Amino acid sequence: MKRISILLAFLLASAFAWAQDDVVTIGVSIPAATHGWTGGVNWWADKAMNDIQERHPNVRFVINTAGSATEQANDLQDMVAIDQIDALVILPFESDPLTEPVAQVKEAGVLVTVVDRGLIDPTIQDIYVAGNNPEMGRVSCEYIADRLGGEGNIVVLRGIPTVIDNERVEGCMEVLDATNIEVLASEYANWNRDDGFEVMQDFLARFDQIDAVWAQDDDIAVGVIAALEQANRQDEMFIVGGAGMKEMIARVMEGDDLIPVNVLYPPAMIATAMEVTALYYVSDVPVLGEYILGATLITEENAEQYYFPDAAF
Repeated sequence: MKRISILLAFLLASAFAWAQDDVVTIGVSIPAATHGWTGGVNWWADKAMNDIQERHPNVRFVINTAGSATEQANDLQDMVAIDQIDALVILPFESDPLTEPVAQVKEAGVLVTVVDRGLIDPTIQDIYVAGNNPEMGRVSCEYIADRLGGEGNIVVLRGIPTVIDNERVEGCMEVLDATNIEVLASEYANWNRDDGFEVMQDFLARFDQIDAVWAQDDDIAVGVIAALEQANRQDEMFIVGGAGMKEMIARVMEGDDLIPVNVLYPPAMIATAMEVTALYYVSDVPVLGEYILGATLITEENAEQYYFPDAAF
């Protein structure tokens, strides 16, 4: 079960609800499937579109994927001018360069829902849906600290230099600072399998004793596993990844010693954002505000709840 904490700006949605014979057009702007997690975002967006349109025939979605911040900004212009959207659900490719384009969409009278990567100016958004990044770091490193009994050596593979990454690392370090665990090295692996492989190769060459790896993200963890298997050191340590990739959840379900747990940061949050945005138009409940999804620790005991074999991620 995902925990959602809600900070509501109490506006009565019925005052803005559309009549049953009106068509509501919701634009969804997301990054292209350049790696596993964004592939999952794309899969869940398509699923949510079909599910919501089946239940609410007067809700229409327009989904665009972008390979760059510039392309995404151009897509937003088309959504307003051509598709004439009533609402926008956007997972920004990058926060800074998308802030002004989204502000322009807002000025056109469009309801704005921001997902995951916040804008530089949060006042632009009407609804915000994201994972709990500080909690993701804390939960990951609490497991590592407990498993190691507060002693040992670990390495950290970070994501991309962003606020999200900093929040995760800060949450982790608050836990580790109260232990005798030594972080041997911490390097960016860009939430990427190939970079995860290369960074872990370097760590293995530099350090003889590594007790655990915090890979932060499952795409990185895939690269870490490959590096460990190539070096035949997969029996020396365990890996804590994150996001809920189905292959990782399957390994947790099977009791894999190398991947004993995972921490949820679901690409399905795009579906949550689309559902909440649609709800603004089809119900009389207040929905504006902030929705933060809990960073659940996935173990062998509860992994089946989070295993979606048909998902892209």
